[in-house]
Amino acid sequence: MASTVIPANQAPAQTPKLNYLNNGHTLKSWLLTTDHKRIAILYLISVTAFFFLGGFFAMLIRLELLTPQGDLMHADTYNKVFTMHGMIMVFFFLIPVVPAVLGNFLVPLMIGAKDLAFPRINLLSWYLYAIGGIMITHVMLTGGVDTGWTFYSPFSTEYTNTKIVEAGLAVFIAGFSSIFTGLNFIVTVHRMRAPGLTWSRLPLFIWANYATSLIMILGTPVVAITIVLVAVERLFHLGIFDPRLGGDPLLFQHLFWFYSHPAVYIMILPSMGVISELIACFARKRIFGYNFVALSSIAIAVLGFLVWAHHMFVAGISLYAAMIFSFLTFFIGVPSAVKVFNWTATLYKGSISYATPMLYAFGFIGLFTIGGLTGLFLATLGIDVHVTDTYFVVAHFHYVMVGGVLMGYLGGMHFWWPKITGRMYPEGWAKLSALLVFVGFNLTFFPQFILGYVGMPRRYWQYPPEFQVLNVLSTAGASVLAVGYLLPMIYFLWSLKYGPIADANPWNAAGLEWKTASPPTTFNFDETPVVTWEAYNYDEIPAKELEAPVAR
Repeated sequence: MASTVIPANQAPAQTPKLNYLNNGHTLKSWLLTTDHKRIAILYLISVTAFFFLGGFFAMLIRLELLTPQGDLMHADTYNKVFTMHGMIMVFFFLIPVVPAVLGNFLVPLMIGAKDLAFPRINLLSWYLYAIGGIMITHVMLTGGVDTGWTFYSPFSTEYTNTKIVEAGLAVFIAGFSSIFTGLNFIVTVHRMRAPGLTWSRLPLFIWANYATSLIMILGTPVVAITIVLVAVERLFHLGIFDPRLGGDPLLFQHLFWFYSHPAVYIMILPSMGVISELIACFARKRIFGYNFVALSSIAIAVLGFLVWAHHMFVAGISLYAAMIFSFLTFFIGVPSAVKVFNWTATLYKGSISYATPMLYAFGFIGLFTIGGLTGLFLATLGIDVHVTDTYFVVAHFHYVMVGGVLMGYLGGMHFWWPKITGRMYPEGWAKLSALLVFVGFNLTFFPQFILGYVGMPRRYWQYPPEFQVLNVLSTAGASVLAVGYLLPMIYFLWSLKYGPIADANPWNAAGLEWKTASPPTTFNFDETPVVTWEAYNYDEIPAKELEAPVAR
């Protein structure tokens, strides 16, 4: 392909061209595609289905906890419900959602490439995800699992009679989907950047997905091997984790959390990259301290492998080890704080537009800050002993993972929806959904901080009557939150047919993905672009174009 220099503030005129959506309409053409954009759509459909399935289990949990008596389901059923909620949400939604959907769609577009480095492996990664998802659905329909999503031994290896091996195999297969996606992103970023797109010009979304990919390929094999060992011990009664057979249950926790705490950053880092894009666009400024924000993503990826044992302060590790991991956990808050402070500094004296994506960015900062600050409580040894295995941990986890990830994901979907589909959505309804999500989320999970602090343990189907008021508040908030999550699906689907046609760059944004048509042509760019501008060069865009982006 030839190369051409594209002016920094120029987007192509919208002309009828063959794009990825109309390049073959048959089911076979989609299921055998190697186009990264179509694979992103396949992921979008899949993860949305699992989100609503996991949300259904969350609804059952909140309905059960509406009253103290435990009168909706039996205790064993409740154990299976919260286990399936956790497994589906963590392994089949939160981990893949932003990298697999937005990352797959945008990484080649943002670096000026026509596809990912390994298109067939990219398709294979979706098939592995789908196979794992089908298997976990089969497990759910044929008895479920009751160990919690963490598979803690020796309960998982000896005591439970539920489908541990099948569930573990489903997670194992889905893990290879993550590994292949991470490998694809790393090679693509290294080898396929457009001429002139140096590392210091990369969008921060690319930096975030690059750091995430490092965690994927280094951490996922550890949890895969751990789950295989659980299956081996369960099938052949070898003494690996079960103390009755000479094994060590703490070994399981070390191996599991060595992956599963970095997995927190697999979930949150890509959403952080999304927020950087949104704030730069809707404040019309280059991200303050670009280099620090970029390198903080790499720092989070590296330091994330050094803090796993803060999940084990009450599990029997030595006091000296606990003190070291406590210090490291405080330390990893630094690169996360760098991002939040630099985003805030970017907003200072910015020409801020309160479009829907920006509302989600503000919501992310609010929820992630609460989640991050409460994480410091859990890093403090004395407080952690008090609140471990209470609803304080549940609230903290959901503020970071669910609040942070979904605010970033929904903000990104609203920002790039015109690019993905070529259509605009109704701005009024979108702003309402952002408000409902933020209010509903806080009403759902903030009472759980109080519940945990006053002693309500997690994973119990009954509780003392004095905890009911806060549980009712939490369930009411979940109802509001459900409406907030359901609305985008409705108006996004509506917009596919009735939404106004979007310009190639409706937000007047910087970045290579906005230099091609909406939706993008099959190979993204008619000619290979040559990058001659710095990242987020909003100061070079003519003043007359600095008006707030409007959904046309």
